[in-house]
Amino acid sequence: MQIIRGIGVSQGVAVGPALVLDTQGLRIPQQKVKPEQVSAEWNRLQIALREVVKDAALAQEDVTRRLGAQYGAIFASHAMLLEDPLLIEELQKLIQVDRYTAEYAVTRAIRGFIEKLKALGEKSFLAWRASDLHDIERRILDQLIGERGDPLLNLAEPVIIAAHDLTPSETASLDRSKVYAIATEHGGKTSHTAILANALEIPAVVGLGPFLNQISGGDTLIVDGTDGTMILNPDPATLYRYRRIRDSRLSKTGHWVVGLQRPVSTRDGVHIRLLGNIEFPEEASSCVARGAEGIGLYRTEFLYAGRSCDPTEEEHYRAYTRVLREVGSDRPVVIRTLDLGADKFASAHAVSAPEKNPSLGVRSVRVCLRDTGLFRKQLRAILRASAHGNVRIMFPMVSTTTELTACRGLLEDVKEDLSHEGVAFNANIPVGTMIEVPSAALMADRFAQMVDFFSIGTNDLIQYTLAADRTNEHVADLYNPADPAVLRLIERVVRAAEDRGISVNVCGEMSGDPLFTPLLVGLGLRQLSLTANNLADVRAVVSRLDLPTAQRIAQTALELDSAREIVSFLRAEMKRIYPDVFGDLGDE
Repeated sequence: MQIIRGIGVSQGVAVGPALVLDTQGLRIPQQKVKPEQVSAEWNRLQIALREVVKDAALAQEDVTRRLGAQYGAIFASHAMLLEDPLLIEELQKLIQVDRYTAEYAVTRAIRGFIEKLKALGEKSFLAWRASDLHDIERRILDQLIGERGDPLLNLAEPVIIAAHDLTPSETASLDRSKVYAIATEHGGKTSHTAILANALEIPAVVGLGPFLNQISGGDTLIVDGTDGTMILNPDPATLYRYRRIRDSRLSKTGHWVVGLQRPVSTRDGVHIRLLGNIEFPEEASSCVARGAEGIGLYRTEFLYAGRSCDPTEEEHYRAYTRVLREVGSDRPVVIRTLDLGADKFASAHAVSAPEKNPSLGVRSVRVCLRDTGLFRKQLRAILRASAHGNVRIMFPMVSTTTELTACRGLLEDVKEDLSHEGVAFNANIPVGTMIEVPSAALMADRFAQMVDFFSIGTNDLIQYTLAADRTNEHVADLYNPADPAVLRLIERVVRAAEDRGISVNVCGEMSGDPLFTPLLVGLGLRQLSLTANNLADVRAVVSRLDLPTAQRIAQTALELDSAREIVSFLRAEMKRIYPDVFGDLGDE
């Protein structure tokens, strides 16, 4: 049994067999076969081995001809290993005696071989470098898995996904009925994969560091997305304990059901509007059922998930009107325009050559302003939907007043086109901008003169303020919402909105963490937008809070010098105010 700690990004506990997506993209199917399938499984492997030996011989001839015999010898040694009697005997035992699948037998045998060679010492291991052995493994698995198709898209039974990382499109396409949990080597708390897992309510732990070499498809995993823990091949006692936890453990929401169908206020009567963050239309009803007063962030780029072509205007329009039907025409729905680029979906509309630093490159409104046809299509759909409900439009990643002026100018052009066509829309649709880069926060007083509302995207604001990649587990200690610089920028934006008389919202992951609720309320926020499964927690905190306490907490936090001090202070305050819920909260 091995316990590995990472970053919990989506609550819940799951127990199940691993489906491994290796760093090379290998996907290992199920672990066992039925007794009557053993013979066919062994035949499958023999055919695959013959094909790989043949390929290795061809590769040896080609490399020898082009580069010389010393390089071709690498592939000769590959062929020799594939015909080695000890390897064949081990594979035969794993399949015919233990009834493992051919794929599992290959990965278990070769990775066991790697560990044995390592144990002999570095000099012995040089004869068979890990990269060579993994290449052999990949070649065999390519042959085997090619027969069965992509198991991620054709899951026969529920699994736990174990991967170096998942792209947002891969995560968005997961079948929630077949994926118990996600565990990845890479990633941070606010990566888009983490956000999607939370939206899908799939338990997830990211940033676990290298572990794929220690795991094979079908191995039993425990993933605790609440504590940020993954357990590989648990012993029987641990397995029993976590199965009981999985089956009986109540989330904090079990303690905190506080009148979900009415607006939430502090103890002294200050109304705090809680809105939902959604990725997919079907999430809207879940948000409303858990007490959201509307949708504060509808991320629309996921219309592009798993597609080879762009969605049409009609597809955009249908997605938006579906959300309006789900939440009701009176509740607000804030639709964010496309935020393609960086770690999100690759876009045919972005720059053609790979960017050295995509997070600082062509993403979000920069993509849209480069491709106005793409932008106009979405703006038309949003405006058409505005005829059917309380729709608001929001531009993301705006860094200068010039960009904001260009976005608003294009919106006015589209309005004019629709008017000429006689298409109904709300001519006075509220327009907002996200504040998620330091330049926008510093210019918030000017931006406030150009829009009807702000929404602070703390995920990117933290990243760009602290120069810490939000998807990189190696700088997770730097990426902290409690950093004094971040809090001062938030305070500045709130004051600018108050001075101009416009509303301001927080829609990043910070808004869904109950630890920060008193701080945000104390800073002057009266509106928070968060995922459905965090709504009840934050509602409960608001209902027990009074404004003077929140303001005291915010003022004290702003006087502290480090994120660590601020987090420790906030934890102490939560223990004092809510001992029944946070009494066991450990120190940082």
